[in-house]
Amino acid sequence: MNNQCTSHVLMIRPASFGYNEETAANNIYQQKPANTDILSIQQQALNEFDAFTQNLSEKGVNVILLPDTPEHPKPDALFPNNWVSFHEDGTVVLYPMYAANRRKERRKDIIEVVEKQCSFRLSQVIDLTHYEQHNKFLEGTGSLVLDRENKIAYASVSGRTNPQLVYEFCRKMNYKPLIFHSSANGVAVYHTNVVMSVCSNFVVICMDYITSETEQKTLLDSFKQTNKEVLLITARQAAHFTGNVLEVQTDEGKTHVIMSSAAYRAFNPEQLQIIKKYCGIIHSPLDTIEKHGGGSARCMLAEVFLPLT
Repeated sequence: MNNQCTSHVLMIRPASFGYNEETAANNIYQQKPANTDILSIQQQALNEFDAFTQNLSEKGVNVILLPDTPEHPKPDALFPNNWVSFHEDGTVVLYPMYAANRRKERRKDIIEVVEKQCSFRLSQVIDLTHYEQHNKFLEGTGSLVLDRENKIAYASVSGRTNPQLVYEFCRKMNYKPLIFHSSANGVAVYHTNVVMSVCSNFVVICMDYITSETEQKTLLDSFKQTNKEVLLITARQAAHFTGNVLEVQTDEGKTHVIMSSAAYRAFNPEQLQIIKKYCGIIHSPLDTIEKHGGGSARCMLAEVFLPLT
């Protein structure tokens, strides 16, 4: 793997996917089902999930696929990147999450499987979950968009992204914080990874969401200093999760940007050409997951950067 992208991703196959009332309080992308056919929605989401994992595996991405547990229904279990991150120095970070019913997603056995059965080396665990008692939250690589090569943590302030915890993460992990504010329809965007994504050679970002010209300039200066080409997306495109993409690597060393098919269709030809200049594209239909879960492809992938034993 290179410094920015890995060939190993953790994915959790959901046991009880559905619309989460607790997260809907500040996620404008979630849509409540018009009917009560919960089982139908769960099956559609499973079909999308299974096709997505198969697509990734066929393209040469190593998918560490683990099942959600049926106990304590967890409608957002397929978004593991919010509760855990795995780093190249062997560190695992556990994060405090906004919705109480999402905290059940954190499972020690998942970390043990990644470490032991997949032969990764774990050196330490940084546990930030005690901040939940103080109503302070930082939801993993949903809240933090990491430029791993340049050690910059981009973070958009929201009810799920507390600036104090951004600074604490950066202090413990030796990152430089770059904190800004973004909003859609007057509401703070719930996760930074809906606003932007950092890839090896370029960034995707929705400046329409960032109203402060000073913060826009600070971001653009950072991208220039780190030699990233800037791919600007509109608010309308971001609503189709064009900012919620992730660069990964195959075993052969080829890089691809992963996104949903809705995001792929929302990019214009010139934007797709910028992406294809640097890497391939893998996309899968995730309409049900996006509509009722309020998250997309990037949210479903927890990158594993741990060193192999």
